[in-house]
Amino acid sequence: MTATPTPPPASPATAPPPGAADDWLRLDQQICFTLNAASRAFNGVYRVVLRDLGLTYPQYLVMLVLWEHGTLPVKKLGEHLRLDSGTLSPLLKRLEAAGLVRRERSARDERSVEVQPTEEGVALRRRALEVPRRIMAATGFEIGEIRGLSTRLQELTTALDKAAAAEGT
Repeated sequence: MTATPTPPPASPATAPPPGAADDWLRLDQQICFTLNAASRAFNGVYRVVLRDLGLTYPQYLVMLVLWEHGTLPVKKLGEHLRLDSGTLSPLLKRLEAAGLVRRERSARDERSVEVQPTEEGVALRRRALEVPRRIMAATGFEIGEIRGLSTRLQELTTALDKAAAAEGT
């Protein structure tokens, strides 16, 4: 008896028929949707947890970078957060109005604006120490699982950045 050869994997031209369990155009087969759904779920949990701090999730991310790095030019802050200045400026304006950050023109380069946490912004860090524990509890994951997932997502981001750069050339 002769073994039946295994067919080659389907290519986009030979994709499974619509409705098949392995149909590549099914919503549940899309990693982009899964990541987006997870991101929205995270944002929902963060919204509740950060309410006690008076911060939105994007504002929390700004404060995390400033707590880690101290005073930074707006451009460098945007690089850390992967945000352009048009998105970052309104965030900084609201944080400044709340008394958490201060924006000043750089003494070294008048074209550059530097952002630094105020005393109140630095003091908020102590209250924020509870946030990661609450988020971890909400996931039900152990710290090793969270770190592993974070590492894989960073690798995915790097790969996608490289692919986007290659597509753009």
